[in-house]
Amino acid sequence: MSAADMFWAAPPVSRTITAAAVLLSVPTWMGFIDPYYIVFLGYKVFTIREVPQLWRIVTTFVLTGPKFGLIMDPYFLYTYGSQLEMQAARFTGPGDFFVYLIFVAFVILILGGVYLQGVMLLSPLTLALAYTFAQENPNAQLSYFIVTFSAKWLPYAMLAMTFVMGSPEAAILQATGLVAAHAYDFFAKYWPEYGGGRKYINTPQFVQKWFIQPTGSAQQRSFGTAFAGRPQNVPQQQTGAGGGWTSGFGGAGGSWAARGQGRRLGGE
Repeated sequence: MSAADMFWAAPPVSRTITAAAVLLSVPTWMGFIDPYYIVFLGYKVFTIREVPQLWRIVTTFVLTGPKFGLIMDPYFLYTYGSQLEMQAARFTGPGDFFVYLIFVAFVILILGGVYLQGVMLLSPLTLALAYTFAQENPNAQLSYFIVTFSAKWLPYAMLAMTFVMGSPEAAILQATGLVAAHAYDFFAKYWPEYGGGRKYINTPQFVQKWFIQPTGSAQQRSFGTAFAGRPQNVPQQQTGAGGGWTSGFGGAGGSWAARGQGRRLGGE
């Protein structure tokens, strides 16, 4: 398999943000791009005196640290992002992982960018991914540098490393990712399921349309190869109004329940 085939076979959201991080960070730290023009500066984004530099809202989340960060930041970004996108039980619908990223990035931008005035927000985003990965796989054994421990301790180990190798201020900024990921869990799961409240985070239908797999297309999952079928409750000539290919494995309301009784082989 060629490098291009491997790239296109990777989960779409994770491969895109990881590629963006590499393509932006390498020329930046090689001196071809001035970081001043791509980091988050609130007074350059929220302004009416000049044209708002809105690209900073995106570039701040894909600019890695220099030197060692050029390797480790994209590695962690893709490792935890791709595992969540492909394997997490909470992101089974088309576009669910994308909405999760948008939500946590928004919270990080408000807390880390606006309130704490952080200029590079990839580290909090990576910690948010690590926290959610740990919630999905709490008992998985991980090796972080030379230490092996359960995945549930991963985000706190990352914070400790930032505190020691960086600074207390950098650790506080990174911790906004922990707050953002926990906020997503609260509004998407705990509040509607255990608090009896309304579910405020849903994947819009237009986002679902971006990620619905064509009928019959194969997608690699951790348990093998899955083939996309027609989404639930969607007319034959339309796609995107229902769940993704995994929704067919749900309960009585799933797409398999609408297939009818079928017929015995050899019967009429």
